[in-house]
Amino acid sequence: MKRYRSPITIMITLIAVLFTSLSISAQSNKDQKDGNTPLHMLQPDYPTQYGKTTLADIKQVLDRVHQYLEETTPAKLVDKESGAEITDYKNPGTNAIFQKGDYRLISYEWGVTYAGMLLSGQVTGDSKFTGYTAKRLQLIADIVPYYQTQSKKDPSLVSPVQSVIHPHALDDAGAMCAAMIKSISAGIKINTRPIIDNYINYITTKEYRLKDGTLARNRPFPNTLWLDDLFMSVPALAQMGKLTGEARYYDEAVKQVLAFAGRMFNKQKGIFMHGWVQDMNPHPEFHWGRANGWALMTIVELLDVLPANHPGRNAVMELLRAHVKGLAALQDGTGFWHQLLDKNDSYLETSCTAIYTYSIARAINRGWLDKTAYGPMVLLAWNAVASKVNDAGQMEGTCVGTGMGFDPAFYYHRPVNKYAAHSYGPLLLAGAEMYSLLKTNKFELNDSAIQFPK
Repeated sequence: MKRYRSPITIMITLIAVLFTSLSISAQSNKDQKDGNTPLHMLQPDYPTQYGKTTLADIKQVLDRVHQYLEETTPAKLVDKESGAEITDYKNPGTNAIFQKGDYRLISYEWGVTYAGMLLSGQVTGDSKFTGYTAKRLQLIADIVPYYQTQSKKDPSLVSPVQSVIHPHALDDAGAMCAAMIKSISAGIKINTRPIIDNYINYITTKEYRLKDGTLARNRPFPNTLWLDDLFMSVPALAQMGKLTGEARYYDEAVKQVLAFAGRMFNKQKGIFMHGWVQDMNPHPEFHWGRANGWALMTIVELLDVLPANHPGRNAVMELLRAHVKGLAALQDGTGFWHQLLDKNDSYLETSCTAIYTYSIARAINRGWLDKTAYGPMVLLAWNAVASKVNDAGQMEGTCVGTGMGFDPAFYYHRPVNKYAAHSYGPLLLAGAEMYSLLKTNKFELNDSAIQFPK
């Protein structure tokens, strides 16, 4: 006769079995076989490298990415019909194009990449990174005068430097402009000042604005703010303030950051919405990862050069800390952040994680954030990003270019592709800043937890 077992007894038994199986699965260290090891000493099976990062590890990743980009973004002009290389930059002719590579030499993504190469060269002392940027900016600067002249003769001419001479969106101007100014600070002697002035003129006088002066677009609806546009404008303005010493550029940069934040920063969540449309009420909020990255990087880049006595500095600093606090609460256990930050069933995305890694590490290095509070999370984030660099030096898991959506499916199902250009600059920046962080700060493992002692 079978013994009767009550539902409560069965439930307790099942729970006991479940906890036993979980305990066994957590014991991944093959050396611990006797069952006598104290539970707190068991080694978890981390999905991302945990607590073993060295400067050599970081440099190896940076080297691999540099090699890939050096080989696949040639700094050459060729005839678009014959394919023959053109070396006369003073008179390249109207048939000239950049030699085809995996990525364009002139884009906002490559503006970030040029800045990342400069910072990598600065912190590692390896001149090949600086040389990458110098070689390509030199080519651009060399051919712009010819095409400016030709464009005046024939306004219908489309040249290899079309977006440099005639920018028509913030995407064309801001990141490239900021990189060119940074190259001057890095000691690269290229005459980019006329290009810089042209970019700044577009940002300050030609881009569409709301009535209060906030930079805006008229797509997909009239009077729309795109969070991405903070990065496509403010770092260039801030760098121009540093270059010229003129306070008006700092004032404009601070004004834009606070104007966007007033409309788009969710104080309860500590993150930004991706887009804002005037007169849309109620407004759907989608907290896209990469757009939040551009906003965070903008804030860090502004604080990096904003004078200590600027009246807007405290407000920008408070925004930085609130944003990082919000992001810290949403980091996945693998070290990544999600495509939609507050939607854990959206995929883990590489480019936003790389941007947060750079921005938070730089804020720690500058003394704006506590290293004991944020050092461990940013080290985990770096290890996550580094795991996405494949053997060829390509970045995996990057969301392709993304417009503004008004439903979650739009963001959930954006493709990822190793040829999406958005991760390369952030990876270089993140690696360089983590290199600086670990060069000056030692971390330790205490009961298998990363700590950055004070």
